[in-house]
Order: sequence, then structure tokens, then C-alpha cells
Amino acid sequence: MSERTINIVTPVHNEESNLDLFYESLCIQFDKSDFNFNWIAVDDRSTDRSFKIIQNLAKKKKNILGIKLSKNHGSHLAILAGIHQSEGLATIIMASDLQDPPELIPKLIEKWDKGYHVVWATRTQRQGERYIIKLFSRIFYFLMRKFVGADIFPPTGADFLLVDKCIVRSLKKFNESNINIFALIKNLGYRQCVVPYNKKARRNGASSWTLKKKIKLVFDSIIAFSYFPIKIMTSIGILLFFIGIMLGVHVVQNVYNGNPVEGWTSLMITVLAIGGIQFIMLGVLGEYLWRNLDES
Repeated sequence: MSERTINIVTPVHNEESNLDLFYESLCIQFDKSDFNFNWIAVDDRSTDRSFKIIQNLAKKKKNILGIKLSKNHGSHLAILAGIHQSEGLATIIMASDLQDPPELIPKLIEKWDKGYHVVWATRTQRQGERYIIKLFSRIFYFLMRKFVGADIFPPTGADFLLVDKCIVRSLKKFNESNINIFALIKNLGYRQCVVPYNKKARRNGASSWTLKKKIKLVFDSIIAFSYFPIKIMTSIGILLFFIGIMLGVHVVQNVYNGNPVEGWTSLMITVLAIGGIQFIMLGVLGEYLWRNLDES
């Protein structure tokens, strides 16, 4: 492999009408560059002719590697599979649907040449997408920045980037099945910067990024990178215990004043106090588990 090689890793799912154009666009950009490129196309078990087209291109071009996953794992695991095959100076992660413009690649390389290890292409606008999609994206990245701490992501998101080979080496050590690859890269640290761009509308086909996959990514991200749910559990326990104690004090005062409370009040005090203690204990156990996860 040439010492001047940059790898392009793309997850592919039902993109048969975009793949030829995508490869041609890559060739145009790297013809003007001092670097060579390899395209690692990871087919996430497409139901159309996507992988067949990748195979045909790979027979003609030596700088194309096609990988087909055993089942549909989602774009993040597809990207990780491609990264495990990446050996160049740097790796660019992008979609193959031409919404992420290959024309931006020289700017990413320019920033990387200045010493940055991660260069994010951050979306300023999303052309051709419905309002509900944009709203969901903003909510997702708000949650990411609020609970995960991914402060480098803009409100409209970032999933097109260049990473140095040192980042690739680090990513190869991770083999999780439920992963947010972009949050993981951000969490690794190193020198990171952003390059703004306008995300284009799809030329052909339809997105396979379903609502179900988006919701799963939200849970995967928060659970993998934040102990906020554990803090909520502990806080609920403290609140319940405090309510039980206050209710108990109220009952004791009434008894002292000769006006005992009748009925199920004593039972509620017991339930609230014991329930609160149990939530607190679960929260403490969760903290120990989270620290083990963090260390690993």
C-alpha cells in the first residue's frame, strides 16, 4: 500500500443508483490531490444490487474493497467493520448517497495536514429533508451534548469526518455490538476541529435510516457514554425516601397531638421508605458497574 494513501469508508445499504457516481466523484477529487485513495465499501446486507455493483467495480479497479455483512447491523457497525480493514495514513468516513459532497474532501485533508487528528464536517443546512427529520436530529444532538458531553457536534449533527491513523488504531480495539461510532471518536480525545458544509438532498433512492434505528441509537449512546440514567435512579430513591420520612414525621406529630391518622398511612410510609432505599441501593450498584465499564 502506498505511503500516501487515504481510505474512504462508506456504509452501503440499497444505494445501487449512487455507487458509480460516488466512485467517479472520489476519482475527480483525488486526481487533484497528492494522495492516493482506497474505497472500502461495506454493504450492510442490501436488498438491491448494491453489492453486485461493488463487486463489478472492484474487478475493474484495484483500489476498491467490498465487504458484505452477514446481516443488517446498521451503519455504525458497518463503519467499524470498514475501519478494521483500513491501513492508510488517514480514513474518511462518509455516506455513499452523495449527500455528503466529495468536493469537501480536500478541505478535510488540508485541516488534517495542519496537525488535527479528527476533522469533522459539520452540517449547517440539510437540503431536501422533511421538517420532522431535522427536528429529530436536533433533539438527538441536544441529548448527546446534554448527557453525553459531545460538545463538538453542532445542533444539526456531524457524520462525515476524517480521522488520523492513530484514531483508527484506537478504534480497532473496540468490538461492541451496540455502538455510536461518532460519539466514540469524540470521546477518544486528540486534536479535533470542524469544517462547515451544506448537506445535499439525495439524488437517488430513499434513506434506510428508520425511526426505530434512530431511537436505538439514542439509547445506545446514552447508555454507553453517560451514567445519567443511574443518577436519575438514585435521585428518585432519595426523593421517595425523603417523602416517606416527612410523612412519618407528620403521623408522629398527629399522634402526639392526640389526633392519630387512621387507614393505610403507616403502610404508605413503609412502602415509600423501603422503595426509596431500594432505588438508592440500585443506584449505588449502578455506579460500581458504570465505573467498571468506564475502566474497561
